[in-house]
Amino acid sequence: MSDRTTIGVGMVGYAFMGRVHSQAWRSVGAFFDLPLAPRMAVLAGRSKERTEAAAAQLGWADVETDWRELVKRDDVQIVDICTPGDSHAEIAIAALQAGKHVICEKPLANTVAEAEAMVAAAAAAQGRSMVAFNYRRVPAIALARRFVEEGRIGEIRHVRAQYLQDWIVDPEFPLVWRLQKDKAGSGALGDIGAHIVDAAQFITGQNVLGVSALTETFIKERPLATESAGLGATGSAARGEVTVDDAALFIGRMSGGAVASFEATRFANGRKNAMRIELNGSLGSLAFDFEAMNELWFSTGGGGFERILVTEPDHPYVGAWWPPGHGLGYEHTFTHEIKDFLEAVATGADPSPSFADGLRVQRVLEAVERSAADGSRYTNVED
Repeated sequence: MSDRTTIGVGMVGYAFMGRVHSQAWRSVGAFFDLPLAPRMAVLAGRSKERTEAAAAQLGWADVETDWRELVKRDDVQIVDICTPGDSHAEIAIAALQAGKHVICEKPLANTVAEAEAMVAAAAAAQGRSMVAFNYRRVPAIALARRFVEEGRIGEIRHVRAQYLQDWIVDPEFPLVWRLQKDKAGSGALGDIGAHIVDAAQFITGQNVLGVSALTETFIKERPLATESAGLGATGSAARGEVTVDDAALFIGRMSGGAVASFEATRFANGRKNAMRIELNGSLGSLAFDFEAMNELWFSTGGGGFERILVTEPDHPYVGAWWPPGHGLGYEHTFTHEIKDFLEAVATGADPSPSFADGLRVQRVLEAVERSAADGSRYTNVED
């Protein structure tokens, strides 16, 4: 990479998403022939001691304790936002106004108004911007989109999407930020429901037009998290209110005429990361489950499903990695999105998914909340 143009990266946040993004920035140049060589210039976090420890472990050259200082730095051309949703809009808008390129974790924001402001800032900026829906970069999902574009399943009639996890089934699991609406925006709906909405729209090429929804919070109060509490940390004796949904279920209509069902829950005991989608068309069907992420199931005519092992060199992204049959993992999806983002920045193209795509998902999430809150039979996304 020494003969390529170096581009400085500054990342805000170093927890779960920060770790996987760091791994992607470290590895992308070793596997993909890129026009830009990312330099992991600076990591920002509120605690100097913890940020320095994270930077040393994850490979960042310097630290800041205020993201505003990171945005000002001349050695930072890309700002990577890996914070809770309540700070996405402020950081992204400031970075774009400072002339930086921005990649922001999903969901794009906590509200439609915030997402709209981010889209407006992106439209006015010289820098490029992308929302990080990493599941678009699963080779099997990218292959499913290719099959749909080629017309191999015909006219899409049904879309079924689920995202099932179980990490908060224990009522004594602490009240971490993902369970607080002021920080997370919503619960299972925004955390994992956003992924299946985006995946459905990405694979089908259709948008969700309207929804009929219900949400539920099964555990109303939880132990307060300690200062250092993360996923799985032990909380304190005091308790606080859970202000987000534990589960969201909704049906909808797609812009191409397909009918769709969506389910997002963090209470599916025994399911760890079952992100699933199935399409039924006039000529065939496709099915995918992230817990078997290297497989795509394909059916034509009236026959059963055929298993496709998505590890061949001509499958999306796979040729840069291992020999056929050697599967990829969760972390590779982030490397793929960083690769696509860097290529777009280098060529001046608009990265995908754009902030406008993120806003489109945010509108669906808000429609789900409105439908569930007032018991509406059907709520238009654009209302």
